[in-house]
Amino acid sequence: MAAMRVSAKADYAVRAVIELAAEGGRRPVTAEHISSIQDIPLKFLHNILAELKRDGIVNSHRGAAGGFGLARDPALISVGDIIRVANGGPLVRVGDYRADELAYTGHTAPLRDVWVAVRVGVRDVLDEVSVADICSGQLPAVVHHLLERPDAWLPRVKLQPGQAPRAGVPGPRPRPLPAAGRTAATVSDHE
Repeated sequence: MAAMRVSAKADYAVRAVIELAAEGGRRPVTAEHISSIQDIPLKFLHNILAELKRDGIVNSHRGAAGGFGLARDPALISVGDIIRVANGGPLVRVGDYRADELAYTGHTAPLRDVWVAVRVGVRDVLDEVSVADICSGQLPAVVHHLLERPDAWLPRVKLQPGQAPRAGVPGPRPRPLPAAGRTAATVSDHE
């Protein structure tokens, strides 16, 4: 079963646009330079840059001093914009459908709302973070807020049988304190 993921193509596209923005429009940047500095396969990068050019995110300059540059202000290019171009469509899909196109029946009817909420969460980050934000190192509050969660840097583990899904740090739920005066630190699953 595949997990939600950012494709390598989308990652390469975002990194390439950030490299172009970091140059600040002073001169065109060659695909070879981006490929070398970001370790992106050159042929793949050429295809990505062509798609980004078609969608008005980058432009190209011919000649000996040619290369690529941004077609618009990096503050007006979101990470979501780039990923939509790289992936050829919406940020979140369920199979071949946008979340709002789904229609479930019976007990699964509320599931569509879960997928729409996932889409909103993804948009809240990717459409709020601009290329300029990344280049400056000044990420928006939505990113900092999410990174403050205690589980932000921890992988989620597969739930064990009998373990209910919940927010927070993965692992078994803490057991209630059995007696007055005992702390959570003294109660273990091995007692």
